[in-house]
Amino acid sequence: MKCNWCESPQATSSTGTVYWELPDGTKAVTITETPSVVCDDCGMEYQEDTIVKQIEDQLFLINTSELEAELSFAKLMGKQRLLKRNYFDFTS
Repeated sequence: MKCNWCESPQATSSTGTVYWELPDGTKAVTITETPSVVCDDCGMEYQEDTIVKQIEDQLFLINTSELEAELSFAKLMGKQRLLKRNYFDFTS
């Protein structure tokens, strides 16, 4: 795997904890066990764009008023959606 920051081939898949502000700005949540990339050369830990999009879309589509302050990535993705898809995403 190649690091997006320093282009080193020493990047590996991992999981990590991220902190995300809700789309309405009312609070932030801690998301554990989030798929991540870790680079041994530059020390950067980040989430690929596809994971970022999954999180952002899911936070638009669920009832965030009932969302725990901390939850795992899998639990977040398993939350019941109010809409089938993110109708505010005009990129696709």
